Amino acid sequence: MESELAALASLAASAVVSGLATAGWESAQRAIGDLWRRAHPERADTVVAELGEARADVLAARRDGDERAERELVGEWQTRLRRLLAAHPEMLPDLRRIVDEMGPPERRPDRRGGISVTAHASGGSRINVAGRDLTVDGR
Repeated sequence: MESELAALASLAASAVVSGLATAGWESAQRAIGDLWRRAHPERADTVVAELGEARADVLAARRDGDERAERELVGEWQTRLRRLLAAHPEMLPDLRRIVDEMGPPERRPDRRGGISVTAHASGGSRINVAGRDLTVDGR
């Protein structure tokens, strides 16, 4: 269970920190603030304010090309989220939802119920992937 918590906390931290650098950053802030309001209402406002500071930090890191600073932010939020989940495992579905909504596209479920496939070919190999019908052009 601990490894599942750590993996989910890692995905969520990446999604949240990345989300802070977008125009929809307030939804990341609101989602994490809502988790803290349920678990630790007395600390929720502080966490929300810290997410605002983290936004400024991630924007500066991206502007300066400082990948290390962004990784450190992800690490910080990963630790916080892992601790939150360890103390409140009932929040697992909520954190999964945050990852689904804010995570990178390759981590998000296909809302139409489809399957996402990634294939890499090297050398002279060929890959054909079909969801239903397939037409192969010999070019």
